[in-house]
Amino acid sequence: MSQINKHRGGDFRDFLNEAGILGEVATRALNQAVSLQFNRLLENQEITKAEMVVRRQTSRTAVDRLLDANNTSVTLTTLGKAASALGQKVKIELVSA
Repeated sequence: MSQINKHRGGDFRDFLNEAGILGEVATRALNQAVSLQFNRLLENQEITKAEMVVRRQTSRTAVDRLLDANNTSVTLTTLGKAASALGQKVKIELVSA
């Protein structure tokens, strides 16, 4: 008689949810994705952090926070201004959980 594996059949989201950390993990993943997009835009458009500071009329620290994948305090206003400085716009979409 074979033994049933209690871990088989679930997915990683279920595991994170059961551990009570799904929301935190999803937020960190989103922050990393946004940071990566901004870093790629700067690289593709050959824009330095110093030039981004001038375009956004902000501090180097503020630009560093925007580009930091671990920073969870970036606001929608900050995202919008940074995107605009790079000729982009922010699109946010709500989807079923």
